[in-house]
Amino acid sequence: MSNLDTFVRSSRPAPAVVATSQEIRDRGSIFVGSVYRATNPEEAKAALHYHKHVVHAGKDVYEISAWRCIVLKPGRTGLSGPDDFELRTGFDDGGEQWAGSKILKIMQTEGVIDAIVIVSRWFGGTLLGPTRFRHVETCAGEVCRKFNKAVEMDESIQTLSTLDDLLATLREELNALKSGPSTSETCTDTSGRPPMKKAPDYSTLRDTLDLSKARRLIHARESAIQVVKSLLAKHKDEDK
Repeated sequence: MSNLDTFVRSSRPAPAVVATSQEIRDRGSIFVGSVYRATNPEEAKAALHYHKHVVHAGKDVYEISAWRCIVLKPGRTGLSGPDDFELRTGFDDGGEQWAGSKILKIMQTEGVIDAIVIVSRWFGGTLLGPTRFRHVETCAGEVCRKFNKAVEMDESIQTLSTLDDLLATLREELNALKSGPSTSETCTDTSGRPPMKKAPDYSTLRDTLDLSKARRLIHARESAIQVVKSLLAKHKDEDK
């Protein structure tokens, strides 16, 4: 059974790459960075195995990696706060001596947590000397910055979804106050329930990593919520 078949038949989903870097080509060698989510060292090593034996199966590639994960301390529950957790780090030179620690240092500088960064090098036959480390660091730095943007975007979309739900609830309450019981009873579907509005699709926003747009949307939702709250307060005062 091939390594790909193993992952396909496994109940565990295959790791998904979060971001890749641009290629760096130098005297026949090629360097490319990739980053995966990893909440513990075991997930990091599974992602490395997948990248090496599935993504680059059958290829002669140096896979240089490092990971940083926040994990629960043994015997702790997590209920006592940050002291229940610890940072675990590691690296794998992948055949390129001293290179793994350089990726780890880049991750520390960029503040990347719960991830594994892998820089793949295809050797072109010419020794590059210390220059190879600069290429490794460049690729690692690029995917670290992209990873942090992806994390911030996920948080922004979660905030938007929460604000969307709150805004929808407030608007329903406002519509009910405006229309009164007799009219609001007619605003139902055949099942007798109020029609459900389709949730906004933020997949394009996530793909583009347009954080400026995400911040504008959050500001717009917060402003709309304040407007609806003010209208609700006004209607409730009029009904007194």
